[in-house]
Amino acid sequence: MRHVTIMGVPFLHIGQQGFVDLLVNRIEQQEKTFVVTANPEVVMQANENPTVMNYLKQATYICADGIGVVKAAQILGDSLPERVTGYDTMVRLLEVGQQKHFKIYLLGAQKETIEKTVANIHKNYPNVDVVGYHDGYFDCNNNDFAKEIATLQPDLVFVALGVPRQEKWITENLEKFSKGVFIGVGGSFDVIAGTVKRAPVLWQKLNLEWLYRLLRQPSRFGRMLVLPRFALKVFALKFKGQGKTK
Repeated sequence: MRHVTIMGVPFLHIGQQGFVDLLVNRIEQQEKTFVVTANPEVVMQANENPTVMNYLKQATYICADGIGVVKAAQILGDSLPERVTGYDTMVRLLEVGQQKHFKIYLLGAQKETIEKTVANIHKNYPNVDVVGYHDGYFDCNNNDFAKEIATLQPDLVFVALGVPRQEKWITENLEKFSKGVFIGVGGSFDVIAGTVKRAPVLWQKLNLEWLYRLLRQPSRFGRMLVLPRFALKVFALKFKGQGKTK
């Protein structure tokens, strides 16, 4: 499959619906799959921390979760079809799961948040079988924890532990599973639970979802400072003539 590499991170060249179709096919074929949803912050973490880059290299697919990644691809001489966000991927997989009776496991977030997430999934997708869930407060070094999940044989494991903890958990425990799609979904549980509101569609279409989130959560300002550093590095690579598809 075609990839667009940005700062050493190979992004899958695919649109949102095509990506969901790909994952559904992997589920039906019982092919174990590790998905990373990477935005500019993740790319920068990977470039500044070899351990994080190693987690990304273990992934089956890395998708462009952020308009900054899509714009960077254009600047570096290639293009990606569109953003492929963790949240949209999760919701569309739940929609397919409603039809195909997928079994899912949810891991991450605060106890109250994940309980609300599970309740809303039961309400909106009653045919999806939530075989188990656990909040994000646990010892990552407890191997029995992953083994317990593996016995439930989920088709999908949504991991909302934040970067890079969710990628670390998947990387270190993937071998314990015989099948399933494992995807890091960041703050998606908060949106499904209703504790965080997603940007209105107009803001999304204008590629200003990041600004909406910042206005709603000013505490994110420190994290947003990575964006200008990311942009500067992209332009530096453009100046040097780097950034080709492979």
